Amino acid sequence: MRWALVKVALAVTAMVVVAFAVPLGLVIKEMARDRAFGNAERQAAAIGPTLSITTDRAALERAVASTQAGADGRMAVHIPAPPGQPAARALEIGTGRTGDADLATVRRVPRAAVTEVEGGSVLLQPTALGTGQIAIVEVYVPEGELTNGLATAWLILAGVGVALIVGSVAVADRLGVRMVLPAQRLARAARELGEGRLGARVREEGPAELKSAAVAFNSMADQVVQLLANERELAADLSHRLRTPLTVLRLNAASLGEGPAAEQTRAAVEQLEREVDTIIRTAREAKPQTQAAGPGAGCDVSEVVRDRMAFWSALAEDEDRRVRLAGVDRPVRIPVARPELVAALDALLGNVFRHTPEGTAFSVDVHNGEDAVIVLVSDAGPGIADPEAALTRGNSGGRAGSTGLGLDIVRRVAESTGGDVRIGHSVLGGTEVRVWLALDGRRRTGTGGRRSHRVGRRRTRTPVAP
Repeated sequence: MRWALVKVALAVTAMVVVAFAVPLGLVIKEMARDRAFGNAERQAAAIGPTLSITTDRAALERAVASTQAGADGRMAVHIPAPPGQPAARALEIGTGRTGDADLATVRRVPRAAVTEVEGGSVLLQPTALGTGQIAIVEVYVPEGELTNGLATAWLILAGVGVALIVGSVAVADRLGVRMVLPAQRLARAARELGEGRLGARVREEGPAELKSAAVAFNSMADQVVQLLANERELAADLSHRLRTPLTVLRLNAASLGEGPAAEQTRAAVEQLEREVDTIIRTAREAKPQTQAAGPGAGCDVSEVVRDRMAFWSALAEDEDRRVRLAGVDRPVRIPVARPELVAALDALLGNVFRHTPEGTAFSVDVHNGEDAVIVLVSDAGPGIADPEAALTRGNSGGRAGSTGLGLDIVRRVAESTGGDVRIGHSVLGGTEVRVWLALDGRRRTGTGGRRSHRVGRRRTRTPVAP
């Protein structure tokens, strides 16, 4: 594109220069010729007053010599013989260069004429004498005077034309660079994106069209990264959700007793757990924020908690765990899709079963406020050594056999509503995970767990298992 613009500019400017320079050169040539003959006419006219007074040879020679052309030997005066006198009485002053035929033509038609002669041209200027006859003043104009200054003028025109062509080519080249560089950057970024370098972006500059293309490319690249991130997050999250039935399988396999079948079952469960952990760990670490549920979407947190606790209560009974459930006696809608909330609760309860010894008690409390719902999952286990690190995606917080994605799933669900997740020490002596679910989508303010609003605490306790 760049060279195409340069070629177009070169062709167009060259045609414009030729269209103007050639006629202008011809005009300059004609002006130089007119200037030379105009000067000759002035010198010929200087002899007119003398011819009108006298035809004396001496006086005419003095008059001719007084002019520049006469002094240079380029002027002649042709005076015919007086009436009734032989032609030999005709008077010739100076050196004439024209023929008798041309002189006769000018006398017959008394009008100035130009005749080409060897080495230049002559101007024949007729002048009336007192006797009624026509004298002719001849002025010789050399070829050099006809072209005087013409070469310099043509050189100037050529220089101006070359300068115009060079300038137009330079401007076209700069314009081409301004257009080509953004296009090259866009092509390079597209090639890098196609090669898998997802961080490839284009500077949004250049002509309006290319700038718009760069904006569209960057938006497309962001969408590609988002889609890939969502795909891999989905793989990681779905794999993590398999941990819930795997936990049940592992606990059931542990109760099978001894024997080859039992050992094979336990080995298969352990291998399946390792495969699931591998899938989770190899999924992309960076993840986009979960989109908040739209208007009208959501679920009843009380109903979901009761359902999941009914599922986990059987395992709790098998492991002799005391369970407490509170705050689920009335419907509470939250702006979270049911599958997302189920995944978050299963991640929290699965962590309790996986990372606390058998017989460890735990509780689930739901607190409904005016603009938020708090879900507390507490246990009497050993606790988490580094709560802040445990909330980092992919960080297990020092717990063996953990992928570190369970609490991240919970955190994303909370943040999708404008809430958050906090880990602290529970009244049972172990870990307390507090999930703050905002009802109006606005993030709360304050630090250190201090709230800017009051939350009503409903402490109705409904034991599910002894």
